[in-house]
Amino acid sequence: MKVTFLGTGTSQGVPVIACDCSVCQSTDSKDKRLRCSVLIETERNTFVIDTGPDFRYQMLRESVKDVDAFLFTHEHKDHIAGLDDVRAFNFRNKKDAQVYGNANVLKAIKNDFHYAFDTVSYPGVPRIKLNHINNSPFEINGDRIIPILVWHYKLPVLGFRIGDFTYITDAKTIEEDEIEKIKGSRVLVLNALRKEDHISHFTLSEAIQISKEIGAEQTLFTHISHLMGKHDEVQAELPENTALAYDGLSFFV
Repeated sequence: MKVTFLGTGTSQGVPVIACDCSVCQSTDSKDKRLRCSVLIETERNTFVIDTGPDFRYQMLRESVKDVDAFLFTHEHKDHIAGLDDVRAFNFRNKKDAQVYGNANVLKAIKNDFHYAFDTVSYPGVPRIKLNHINNSPFEINGDRIIPILVWHYKLPVLGFRIGDFTYITDAKTIEEDEIEKIKGSRVLVLNALRKEDHISHFTLSEAIQISKEIGAEQTLFTHISHLMGKHDEVQAELPENTALAYDGLSFFV
């Protein structure tokens, strides 16, 4: 299974256009963080988790020709806003986009992209097939997917485990029975917004502590605000077997 980080950033703490902070002005490509998303390619399927505002560019950058399913963690705009651009895949591959999310996600998508679900449609609107999921495992074309329920303050968010890979974003709390679902993963991805406390996201130190509890061979941190600091400087502070992810990073699990 191949994993590619499409984006590792967040709308939380996004600076104004004229920001002159050292991260925003950095020439290091690892400090250029688009909104959080990941591409997963198995032997059977190509999955995308979340379609934020940068979705179209991310697909072009990685030369993605087809996606079998779109998995959504939650309904916030920085995770669903780019969904309209699935119409390019509709046109190319002559099929509906298969979208998987919980009840909150599906409701938000139907509201935000209502024109895709009108009884009287017009040519060219995105063709989207909604599939309801909850906290129970499900299967897509032979790949078993295990949802992981986490809490984004009081909002339920789904992480996903596929084989030995687990992806979690926008979490502040993970209950013990959900942590048990993650254990045994070879590679774990966790959100780490910044070093200072935040009401609905793990800080870097909190994410490190969770990673130690789970004990994956490798933990990568994503959903990184520019307030975290420069990639190389933060990376030098991290414990063994942990790293900051960056846009375009690819690896096999």
